[in-house]
Amino acid sequence: MAKFVSFIALLFLILSNQLITYAEEKQALEIKSEAAVLMDSETGAVLYDKNSEEKLYPASLTKIASAIYAIENANLEDVVTVSSRAVNEDGTKVYLEEGEKVPLKKLIQGMLINSGNDAAVAIAEHVDGSVEQFAKNMNVYLKEKVGVRDTHFTNPNGLFDENHYTTALDLALITNYAKKNPVFSEIFRTKELDWIGKSWQTTILTHHRLLKGEIPFEGITGGKTGFVNESKHTLATTAENDKIKLTAIVLKADSSNESYDDTENLIDYGLKNFHHRVVKQNELFTVEEKIYHTKTNTLVTEHINGSEQDITKNGVLEVMNDGQVIQSLQLEVKEPKHVSIKEEKELASEKSSFNIFLGIIFFAFAGVFLGVRKKLVRKQ
Repeated sequence: MAKFVSFIALLFLILSNQLITYAEEKQALEIKSEAAVLMDSETGAVLYDKNSEEKLYPASLTKIASAIYAIENANLEDVVTVSSRAVNEDGTKVYLEEGEKVPLKKLIQGMLINSGNDAAVAIAEHVDGSVEQFAKNMNVYLKEKVGVRDTHFTNPNGLFDENHYTTALDLALITNYAKKNPVFSEIFRTKELDWIGKSWQTTILTHHRLLKGEIPFEGITGGKTGFVNESKHTLATTAENDKIKLTAIVLKADSSNESYDDTENLIDYGLKNFHHRVVKQNELFTVEEKIYHTKTNTLVTEHINGSEQDITKNGVLEVMNDGQVIQSLQLEVKEPKHVSIKEEKELASEKSSFNIFLGIIFFAFAGVFLGVRKKLVRKQ
């Protein structure tokens, strides 16, 4: 009995420590930025959310959307002729010259790595004829391809406009979508690039201090910075370990240091506390006498200590962490196998043949039995 009590006490102590550790982790995750979201890059599970649907100004995080839109809607080998409007754009530049001819991919690199506003305008004019048309087309693209709900852009670079806004949630969705493109992913993780232009020859460096290694942090796979006075400091970052890939967005931080502190806290929390499991195709869920399943083996995100799950009456699998739904997965109704008239006839024919076969076997055994019985009777 004493051993049993000791075992229970030990088990309680272990569980208490886990709960205390988890509570401390949640309490330590104090995000100072106005809005933030931490999302699983592969499943879309939202692992942390602070005002993630509040409409805010993204500044240069806009360029993530501009880059993937241009990559998917133009030829990267095109040679772009730089206009005077592009050259005279305000803000950060890669110092293009009017009339300079630059490959489209190089402009996208200059826009993402060095945050060149002039490069962004040159891209927009080449892809859609004007900055205004580029913004209109990009807004449609983001809704149809990515599924954003609260985003409206008026330019390709994020310079302030009252009608140029998005949310942390939409930016995470845009980044996740873009990262699936190998060209975007390659540029997004580039730390430095030799730049040979008509008036500027240098090595351009990413402005993202985590990606650059200026702030040591393992697992960073990409990033983009942003700042205008109205948006304050914005930051998009991707990271991964052997268990999970993450996207972190922070908006409207009062300082650059605050945006990086928030990002480190988010990513550290995600990498340490979450992993994937697979909902297998043959795993069945029953709700109100209906049977549901997934069409294919499907990834879901859960806490390393386990997450709750529930099935709604409409067949939606909800994965929950700390009482919050972090991922929803629509399941398929598993229909009973339909048998055609032809198959029914074949089955009936096979059943009939089998019954006849059983009958023959039965009579054969009966005949043998009767024959043996008669011989035994005669001998008696």
